[in-house]
Amino acid sequence: MRERSRPSCYNAAVLYRPLGASGLKVSVIGLGSWLTIGNAIDQAATANLVAAAFAAGVNLFDTADVYNHGEGERALGAAVRGLPRHRLVLATKCFFPMSDDPNDRGLSRKHVHESLFASLRRLQTDYVDLYQCHRFDPETPLLETARAMHDLIGRGHVLYWGTSQWPAERLAEVVDLCRREHLHPPIANQPLYNLFDRGIEAAVLPTSARCGLGQLVYSPLAQGVLTGKYAPGAPPPAGSRAADPAQNRFVDRYLSPAHLARAQQLVALAGAHGATATQLALAFCLRDPQVAAVLVGARTQDQLAASLAAVDFTLDAALRRQLDELFPA
Repeated sequence: MRERSRPSCYNAAVLYRPLGASGLKVSVIGLGSWLTIGNAIDQAATANLVAAAFAAGVNLFDTADVYNHGEGERALGAAVRGLPRHRLVLATKCFFPMSDDPNDRGLSRKHVHESLFASLRRLQTDYVDLYQCHRFDPETPLLETARAMHDLIGRGHVLYWGTSQWPAERLAEVVDLCRREHLHPPIANQPLYNLFDRGIEAAVLPTSARCGLGQLVYSPLAQGVLTGKYAPGAPPPAGSRAADPAQNRFVDRYLSPAHLARAQQLVALAGAHGATATQLALAFCLRDPQVAAVLVGARTQDQLAASLAAVDFTLDAALRRQLDELFPA
């Protein structure tokens, strides 16, 4: 793993990397809130989880307006309210519909501006460090979106902007556009990436390298399947995401016998190297210096601690080859 800068004022368990072609440093473990904060865990648990993450040196906290229809932002905002704002990197997103109104969706200037100010109210802050376009919007001119982001940065409501799940050709297009029009370009992309889902390696990663975009990858543990907690042929453990009908619609795609069998092979491989499957899965994502951070969706402090333990685990060349054989791209 590349960067091992550790601010002396932190008693930190995590490391920091620059986000894309910017001076912003983010913790290599970021705390996400897609299906957890403001959703699967209550406010007290959220506050304790965020406090534990911050105490360990986590500075990156990621959310989106659409997460449980704003509840993810509200819960995160309440949890970070007592923390020093200058030590936080708060990231949120816009794109998905927030109501039935035809303008309350997408990446038009109107929706980008109105969504941001709604997010700021829910997060109880004056600005966000990173504002991300949650998907590409084919119905809005790209220049309109880029100018909207540029204006928000100029007004101090947003410090940096980024994308999420944009294809490589759109990433190249928007960066070229911003350079040509003298607009602030995006510095980050947030893609799906894990040992099962390696699609970004073909085009998104090389394009991002050329364009100065860092990656904040989500689902690095494949909704928990790569931890090995789900045994082939056995019912999901009580209290797990797969056992919760309200939460399991995204994990189903990883619960095939083939996926579960490979996850158990990962557990065995990790054990042979004195590690956990969680450490190997996260270290795999972080082996590439373009991946600035992995976003983990912990429900408990024990889950968070398991992810933090990946920080100082380095994959050697032989172990990388074994992972490539077990999880081919």
